[in-house]
Amino acid sequence: MKHLYIFGTILFTVYGQMIIKWRMSYYGESPVAFQSKVTFLLNCLADPYIISGFAAAFMASLFWMSAVSVFPLSYAYPFMGLNFVIVLFLSASLFKEKISVPTILGTLLIVAGIALLSMKK
Repeated sequence: MKHLYIFGTILFTVYGQMIIKWRMSYYGESPVAFQSKVTFLLNCLADPYIISGFAAAFMASLFWMSAVSVFPLSYAYPFMGLNFVIVLFLSASLFKEKISVPTILGTLLIVAGIALLSMKK
């Protein structure tokens, strides 16, 4: 049951990343000029989906606080590497981002590292 804290952290973190990327794709690139950039970002901050992404980050923080209250940090933290794996595959499927061979190999190394670090001593 305690592992749900880690799972919740991952779930809300990934949701926040995906939703913000989706909406920023809608708004386009940030302008270069400072005043235009401020206006651009304020408009983005008014987007309900982006607000939900920030709310998800807050929820992830609450789950993380619970996770580190019941697990050693050295055990819980490596699981955050799963964010890379999940975001990689979701970004490829949802945003048609390219996945290279080095990216796949690096992702496999992350998974192997998580498996090793999560073994009970």
